[in-house]
Amino acid sequence: MLSDIEIAQQAEIKPITEIAAKLDIPEGELIHYGRYKAKVSLDFYQQVKQRPQGKLVLVTGITPTAAGEGKSTVTVGLGDGLRKIGKKSVVCLREPSLGPCFGVKGGAAGGGYSQVIPMEDINLHFTGDIHAVSSAHNLLSAMLDNHIQQGNSLGLDVRRIQWRRVLDMNDRALRDIIVGLGGTANGIPRETGFDISVASEVMAVLCLSEDLGDMKERLGNIVIGETRGGREFIRARDINAHGSMTVLLKDALAPNLVQTLEGTPAFVHGGPFANIAHGCNSVVATKMGLGLGEYTITEAGFGADLGAEKFMDIKCRKAGLNPDAVVIVATLRALKLHGGVGKKDLTTENVAAVQAGAANLQQHIENLEKFGVPVVVAMNLFVSDTEAEVEALRKICVDSEVDMIVSEGWGKGGEGTRALAEQVVKTVESNNGKFKPLYDDETTLWDKMNAIATEIYRADGLQADAAVRRRFDKLQEQGFGNLPVCVAKTQYSFSPDQTALGTPRGFMVPIREVRLSAGAGFIVVLTGDIMTLPGLPKKPAAEQIDIDGEGRVVGLF
Repeated sequence: MLSDIEIAQQAEIKPITEIAAKLDIPEGELIHYGRYKAKVSLDFYQQVKQRPQGKLVLVTGITPTAAGEGKSTVTVGLGDGLRKIGKKSVVCLREPSLGPCFGVKGGAAGGGYSQVIPMEDINLHFTGDIHAVSSAHNLLSAMLDNHIQQGNSLGLDVRRIQWRRVLDMNDRALRDIIVGLGGTANGIPRETGFDISVASEVMAVLCLSEDLGDMKERLGNIVIGETRGGREFIRARDINAHGSMTVLLKDALAPNLVQTLEGTPAFVHGGPFANIAHGCNSVVATKMGLGLGEYTITEAGFGADLGAEKFMDIKCRKAGLNPDAVVIVATLRALKLHGGVGKKDLTTENVAAVQAGAANLQQHIENLEKFGVPVVVAMNLFVSDTEAEVEALRKICVDSEVDMIVSEGWGKGGEGTRALAEQVVKTVESNNGKFKPLYDDETTLWDKMNAIATEIYRADGLQADAAVRRRFDKLQEQGFGNLPVCVAKTQYSFSPDQTALGTPRGFMVPIREVRLSAGAGFIVVLTGDIMTLPGLPKKPAAEQIDIDGEGRVVGLF
């Protein structure tokens, strides 16, 4: 059996001009990064977004497990499957972060015969977008500390600085640091730390902006700290940083065009994490797809309680998008884990465990239906799955009044997702629902967070100390009450306890911190012990990634 990277390296990759031609993108609108990848100009985007819009389909998943679910694989496979049945489809994915690639995941470009290529480029430096985000973010960090060093004319309280530094790597040693040591020439000593680049507010700004002016305005709105007593917010524009940050990001804002193994056009652009950021690819890429294709297939990270909720409540709200259907990905292996089976026993038939674990899928389905969008279940097939297990899940889906289709994109590419594509088209064409976010803009910040906790996670309520409650009240009073809430929570459970699989009940959601992302336009609520800079595992994927004597990358998967 070939590995993902071996399949990708054996593929016949087409020149990016041929892929662009499938979407009627003129060659003059391409900014080439070699023969097989290109950015599409922002001028062309402004033309495209005025056109009639195609259908928007979101791919999400059940609560992720160590057994794997395969959202990206289904997203790519569905795009290929739609082409198989004669639909002009476009795939929209996020850019992989180096942190997870060298940490646990080893790559994030789909899998098997449902991948986007060139796989090595996409998983590694690609077109440099994430590096540009890191540079713009850290430029603001440097200018902030320089402002303090040069007299602090704005009166920034060094105890109330909210802007940290970032890097695109998992490195737990940098979570909490002290800067400014070594004497007066090196700055004012203070506590700070690093977050991973894809959790940066700058990444969120990039993904939610629609032109350079919009991006510059958002960057200027970023709050970097407060004056003494918290009387006044200090923003990036107050230290004249937003213009130079925009310069660093001007090329990164244009969406990246690549292809699937079967030549389906794919925009891979933006990469915010869904457990600590809003978890969706860029608005520019999504709207480009909608203006150029009949069906745009996009993905939101991690389980539907994180990525899909943020897609609906943040991205769709901000960008005026109306999703036409949701595909929720599940595997029998993952359901058996949620049903209490140990990882070593997942290949043994266990219908009872599938039935027990399906409660997790059912809760996600119920949650998604609250947004008024029809749901299709894609069961990502593994070779160890048995017919009895498949039929058990099919019956559960019938009882939940949703269609379940077996997806075989990993092994068969678009041919293996033909049935899924046909069902998605049928669902979209018969969609009589009306999309609505979970909460209104006018709902208070506390009540927005409580709605997510009680209606999506099924918690009994929120836990917060007096300082956190005051922070909610202060942001509400200072005019930020209309912003949506972006929850930072473990991806491995509905609850903040990552060991609580299935459908936990009888828990509270503890709120540790509330951060204002005024540039991105949302409030970040950190829950439990969620980390904004991951660490490497005991056996990081980096130990397997290498380059052979012929210059080929090996070990990505």
